[in-house]
Amino acid sequence: MSLYATLILAFAMSMDAFAAAVGKGAALHRPTLKEAIRTGLIFGTIEALTPLIGWAIGLAASQFIMSWDHWVAFTLLFVLGARMIVEGFRRPQQAEQQQPQRHGFLLLATTAIATSLDAMAVGVGLAFLQVNIVLTALTIGAATTVMAASGILLGRFIGPVMGKWAEVVGGVVLIGIGGSILVEHLGLLS
Repeated sequence: MSLYATLILAFAMSMDAFAAAVGKGAALHRPTLKEAIRTGLIFGTIEALTPLIGWAIGLAASQFIMSWDHWVAFTLLFVLGARMIVEGFRRPQQAEQQQPQRHGFLLLATTAIATSLDAMAVGVGLAFLQVNIVLTALTIGAATTVMAASGILLGRFIGPVMGKWAEVVGGVVLIGIGGSILVEHLGLLS
């Protein structure tokens, strides 16, 4: 696979993380660059590991993982998105001081796992091609780190404009990402 193809793949794999990070950033009170980098590194590390896992699974049993990865991604994203929507409606309009300064590691890691399952499926496919899987995974991880950090920072500007609706919209985006993964894998739009 050429460097150009690898870069396109890497940024395509990072788009879900970017969308999720925008929602996460919008729900925070003025996220800092440090928080954006922390989030980017969490998303990027997980996104780099999943194609490696998929590649290993692809060598062993590709049909098994490809038959259920979309359901896992959809379920995780739906649950996380629904939680954000409920929290957004449950809270009154928050003053900036009441918004959290950062998200917990477990919440970010779960979101990152849910948005990176497509990278695992790509890893399964890469097992059948002549690619340097380590370089490809590192490129995907680096692109995701940049995109997720950028998403958090973009969310910083969107959050104050949207108020409590930022969390609701973030939840809808996560559910939308999960739904699109499910629709794509089930071939409902073909």
